[in-house]
Amino acid sequence: MTPLDIVLIGAGGFAAGAVNAIAGGGTFFSFPAMLAVGLPPVVANASNSVALWPGSLSGAWAYRQELARYKRYLLPMGIASFLGGAAGGLLLLAAGDARFAALIPWLLGFATLLFAFSPQLSAALKKIRPAPAEKTGAEHGAGSPIGWFVQLLVSIYGGFFGAGMGILMMASLAIGGHEDVQHINALKNLLSAVIYSVTVTTFIIAGAVSWPHTLVMVLTATLGGYWGARMARKIQGPWLRRMVIAVGSALTVYYFYKTLG
Repeated sequence: MTPLDIVLIGAGGFAAGAVNAIAGGGTFFSFPAMLAVGLPPVVANASNSVALWPGSLSGAWAYRQELARYKRYLLPMGIASFLGGAAGGLLLLAAGDARFAALIPWLLGFATLLFAFSPQLSAALKKIRPAPAEKTGAEHGAGSPIGWFVQLLVSIYGGFFGAGMGILMMASLAIGGHEDVQHINALKNLLSAVIYSVTVTTFIIAGAVSWPHTLVMVLTATLGGYWGARMARKIQGPWLRRMVIAVGSALTVYYFYKTLG
């Protein structure tokens, strides 16, 4: 790596960690940084997943108290997440650089739209299926086969690309009848950690990770996450969301131009 590569990856990782800690959407910064330093698309995505993996684990740990009542529910949902994450990771490796590069602008565009319209999506879901308020002390059931299947599909997408996965998962959990936002976020964090863990293992075994680039991003993303958590109360959410949407839109246009040009 050149010094410029280190600066680019470091900046992308720091921004990703900070944005994930405040509003989500950090992949819009970290993944393009990996591409910008010349990594092949599949290696860039695999390395990005490994770099952001510790953050998913810490996010799940932070919600351990809220997750205590979901023991029966988490087993089938965890299995669906494990299988979907493994399938998505294997699909990425099988797709190869050329096919994945052609999909990048479409995936970025889809993720940007998800992020941009997530508030409207959430509001629409509440109208479609208003769920009864969840009682904090009660044990949650095991869920339904439909919910497990939807989680499997979301996990395949997460294992293949990842950007926007959290928004998709929160939407699917809301459709499944969850109402408490904190509980939805807790479930999302844990199931995302399962998906990241299995895809990271898959990528490492396949030798698809560039460790020098990944280690730099792990360090800076951790620092960015710490800074973002401290700044979360000072930065206005709407302005940060607009910045993430603007970055996602610009990257989508750029990669469409690069792919079609």
